[in-house]
Amino acid sequence: MAGFEMAGFEISTEIDRPVEEVWTYLDNIENAQMWQAGVLESRLTSEGSMGIGATWRDVRKFLGKQIEGVYKCTEYEPNKRFAFKSSTGPIPVEGVSTFEAVGGGTRFNFAFEARPGGFFKFAEPIAIRMAKRQFEADFSNLKDLLESQA
Repeated sequence: MAGFEMAGFEISTEIDRPVEEVWTYLDNIENAQMWQAGVLESRLTSEGSMGIGATWRDVRKFLGKQIEGVYKCTEYEPNKRFAFKSSTGPIPVEGVSTFEAVGGGTRFNFAFEARPGGFFKFAEPIAIRMAKRQFEADFSNLKDLLESQA
């Protein structure tokens, strides 16, 4: 969105599971509730499976507020890259996930940018710090979950 400042972060984790396994798990958007603490609901809203143009809705709790967002997949390269952006909600966001083979495991990278408005613009420095901290905890949950299923 032109005219809006972006705020964001990047995080990465190594998961001792093959790229294909990590990708397959994350490709099912409904699994988000299993590893992201703030996600209350996440479901595909478009027909078919995940891919460029696919849409989904999620409801999450963040900074004591319930936030509903609708997202659209903007890039989709299986086992390599996935990008999205929100089309509704109080905080326009964009994210890119990349997957790299490292040994027998996967390096999962995530870059996130937001354009906070309203309440969230006022609290932007705190909100971005807390979002990063939450995603780091979520990535740790994902790593533990996938590695324990080995």
